[in-house]
Amino acid sequence: MIRRSKGAPPIVWLLAAVAALSAASCGAALTKLPAGPGAPAPDAADAFAEATKSCRAVSSLTADASVSGSAGGRRLRARLNLGIQSPASARLEAIGPFARPLFMLVARGDTATLLLNDDNRILEGGQPGAVLEAITGVPLDAGDLRDALTGCSSSTLSDGQQFGEPWRMLRDGSRSIYLNRNPQTAPWRLAAVVHQGGSTPEWRAEYANFVDGLPRTIRFVSSTPDRFNLRLELRDIELNPALGPEAFQIRVPASATPMTLEELRRSGPLRDEPR
Repeated sequence: MIRRSKGAPPIVWLLAAVAALSAASCGAALTKLPAGPGAPAPDAADAFAEATKSCRAVSSLTADASVSGSAGGRRLRARLNLGIQSPASARLEAIGPFARPLFMLVARGDTATLLLNDDNRILEGGQPGAVLEAITGVPLDAGDLRDALTGCSSSTLSDGQQFGEPWRMLRDGSRSIYLNRNPQTAPWRLAAVVHQGGSTPEWRAEYANFVDGLPRTIRFVSSTPDRFNLRLELRDIELNPALGPEAFQIRVPASATPMTLEELRRSGPLRDEPR
């Protein structure tokens, strides 16, 4: 089993009554990314390889995460226990006082299950990306979540561009990947991934506080006001633990009442947004 952290309140609709955030947590300025066409960067692939060397060695991960910011216009602060495993397995738990589980989400491949413990309601057979977006606002499926939490990319990248000495940018489909190093002798690090196109508004993931090549601070921010602005602080990270299939399963109580994705959306942080 993935270990549980103590004292963690829930992350979404149960968070409405939790302590409000400071203005600094919600309103910290985003990284100013370079703009314009840039110049060809023949070293972009090598820079990307250096920036993702550590994360490419991660096949599984467990961690505790403190979460702050806002989703769906609601301020929130939470603590999560999470686990991920390649290629596309994920587990998120929110633990309340006295180690009481409040909700649990598991995803394997293209199927997700969500258990709301307090309401004793269960959503089974959902699409992981849709379920996670309904909970947090962030449109990530289980495989994307692994990349987002480790600062990685498993896709084929296009030719890169450079913006002076400290910046490189590569394209990965609809994503723009920004690398930075300062000073010149420092290793290349992933600074941000900007997601464009598709059915959701533009949003970005930003990375900071690297330890052994992996980010400890991750921020998810939508370009649409009040959609999501979340900051994750990872700690107690364990790399490549052995996670069996049971880590990504939920024992569903026989008394649990089924719920639909639409019911979850109406209860979740995006309930006030037009659909």
